[in-house]
Amino acid sequence: MNDWKKDRVGAAKRGENPTVLIRMPSGYACIGDTQFLPGYCVLNSDSPADHLSDLPLPERTQFLADMSLLGEAIMRACAPLRVNYSIYGNTDHYLHAHVVPRYGWEDPERLKRPVWLYPPEWWTRPDLSYSDGQHGEMRERIRLALTELMG
Repeated sequence: MNDWKKDRVGAAKRGENPTVLIRMPSGYACIGDTQFLPGYCVLNSDSPADHLSDLPLPERTQFLADMSLLGEAIMRACAPLRVNYSIYGNTDHYLHAHVVPRYGWEDPERLKRPVWLYPPEWWTRPDLSYSDGQHGEMRERIRLALTELMG
């Protein structure tokens, strides 16, 4: 049922990844699997690069520019206090960037810290997972803002 999660980029290229918002020059902007912070997205590179530094400078620059546009789209669509950007690759060994909105309604102690310090179960709880019914309108706002920003 979720076989596309085993190869998110390949599934996006085949049109089988349901999280894809839009194709960008460097890869695929996707809505996050979890939405405990509404508007959380991921930019998945379509390059075989494992690390940002594996990309030649022009492609690296494009990936970072795309990441910033995704963040700007989230700002426009969701009006968070700020957007955090992170690139790790510790678990999933392909280049991707997490673009995470942060909100004033978050606990002040959590807001001061990286989003990864939220309880691990929050990343997988079914009631916090993305659903079209609960998040589809927001997803469309992000997609439209990103389309506009990309010109």
